[in-house]
Amino acid sequence: MSAPKGAGLNAILEEESLGKAVDRALLGRLWAWVEPYKGKVALTILMVVPMFPLELAPAWIVKTGIDRVMLGEGSDGGNPLDALLTAPEGWAPLVWLACLFLVVSVTSSILTYAHMLLMVATGQAAMRDLRREVFDHIQSLHLGFFDTYPVGRLVTRATSDVEHVAEMFSQGLVALVTDIFKMVGFASVLFIVNPKLALWTFAVVPFLVIAAVVFRLKVREAFRSTRVLLARINATIQETVTGMKVVQLFSREARNLRDFEDLNGAHRDAWHKSIWYDSALFSVVELASGITVAVVIWGATGWATAGVIYLFINYMRRFFMPLRDLSAKYSVMQSSMASIERILQLLDTQPAIRDPEPGWERHVAGGEAPPARGEIEFDHVWFAYSAGDDEEDWVLKDISFKVAPGEKVAFVGATGAGKTTVINLLTRLYEVSRGRILLDGVDLREIPQAELRRRVGMVLQDVFLFSGSVAENLALGREDLGREVIRTAATAVEADRFIMTLPDGYETEVRERGTNFSTGQRQLLSFARALAHGADVLVLDEATSSIDTETEAMVQRGIHVLMEGKTSLVIAHRLSTIEDVDRIYVLHHGELAESGSHADLLEQDGLYAQLRRLQQTSSTLAHAAVSASSTTG
Repeated sequence: MSAPKGAGLNAILEEESLGKAVDRALLGRLWAWVEPYKGKVALTILMVVPMFPLELAPAWIVKTGIDRVMLGEGSDGGNPLDALLTAPEGWAPLVWLACLFLVVSVTSSILTYAHMLLMVATGQAAMRDLRREVFDHIQSLHLGFFDTYPVGRLVTRATSDVEHVAEMFSQGLVALVTDIFKMVGFASVLFIVNPKLALWTFAVVPFLVIAAVVFRLKVREAFRSTRVLLARINATIQETVTGMKVVQLFSREARNLRDFEDLNGAHRDAWHKSIWYDSALFSVVELASGITVAVVIWGATGWATAGVIYLFINYMRRFFMPLRDLSAKYSVMQSSMASIERILQLLDTQPAIRDPEPGWERHVAGGEAPPARGEIEFDHVWFAYSAGDDEEDWVLKDISFKVAPGEKVAFVGATGAGKTTVINLLTRLYEVSRGRILLDGVDLREIPQAELRRRVGMVLQDVFLFSGSVAENLALGREDLGREVIRTAATAVEADRFIMTLPDGYETEVRERGTNFSTGQRQLLSFARALAHGADVLVLDEATSSIDTETEAMVQRGIHVLMEGKTSLVIAHRLSTIEDVDRIYVLHHGELAESGSHADLLEQDGLYAQLRRLQQTSSTLAHAAVSASSTTG
């Protein structure tokens, strides 16, 4: 199976791409998931209005205590807060100010807690909707998409990428708006209190703006390098864990460790560079903050009271706080915008296989869906996994055949002949490139996928079992399949025997990938699953190729029960298992080379007879080797 040209390179470049720190177009599309919660978003922003005065108040209370109580400078004249800051009769001034300070601090803490809770809850609600849509979209994509798109990256899209977007909501955008609001507020208050001193104090700000711009330009490449290297580290770990059996069998541990050490060291060096810029910015902001304090103390002589000097020092430190955190916020925004871009790129990938419009029955012959009989027809079908009709790498070439209702046919051929592709097209996991496939006279493209897969049951060579109970694995979410239906199906294919020996019977939990069951047991469970779901067309993809001869006899009995009364298509590796089918189709290099019954094909002495002889010879040699080994032993 070949992937579209350039797909692998594009996947690598996708991880290395770096979006802008803020992209209005991406944020505009993200708004679709935030809009249902716009009331909460507005409340989150509006809560900053009462929170900011409460953040100003503590320093102002201390200023009042210093100037009015300790130094006796008198009131601030026209200050609207003067009445509130004046102690009532019978209260000591410092005690009153201390109580005000306590009330302001408690109120500010409560509002901050509510603000953070509302902000995070709103972001997580929106991201829940986004993650649900990403997961739903992944399930809607055709199988060919997963041939070229790494699983690890799909998991990343639905997990860490969505988390990065949520982090941007709580620590990026909202924090950025809040910080700008506060910085403008602190500057405005200081200019109102003492314009001349404020002008001297803010003289250092233009230099900080230049430093921030330089930081943004320099740190961009460092962030890019760390993220690219982290993606490669994740890919290396995933590949090593997935292929651990091969790693250990071929003693590749030392080589893998060397490769990992190189990546790990490069990631460390990239982080060092990023931290260097981060530390430099932090140091510059701290230096600017210290210079500002010095300017306030030096320049305030004769211009301001001690309380005003304290107010300037306190507010300027708060003014510089967002600048000190610029590195963290920039990193969050940078990473989040790249995550949004990758998520939207995935969501923009359109499913190559789509259902017909609602009311599809009206468009077929006769104006209604034909009765289910199980007739299958391939009509001049061509198919290539590569995109485009002009490709020379055809997997199937002008295949035509017809399977009557209830007929049992088999497909044989060498590896790569196109056997599995036939059933992939029949179940519409892939779309035909040319020609058409009919089920009971209706083109598969005119049948909804859910309806098609309800009618076509498949038993794969590699049985996949989900986490959950045995019963849940047999029903696979169909609520109309009661326990009796499931048990009847399991009994028919002889799976009930071993199920009842399990600790909890049908409620026994299945481990990940079904590791607590043998290959034969998993196969029998797949038979029971297919039988319980009641499909009228049955497909078996080399269902006995990976089991031993002793287990095969039991599995073969299950197959006969499963195939009874159904149109059956069998892909067989062992030719001895298909001698009793009605017709055998021999595929060779994507073309239909021969067809007929087992006896007819042997009599023709063609490709099928040759494959039969080769398999018999291999079997004889294997038995001879086993016998010789036993005798020598």
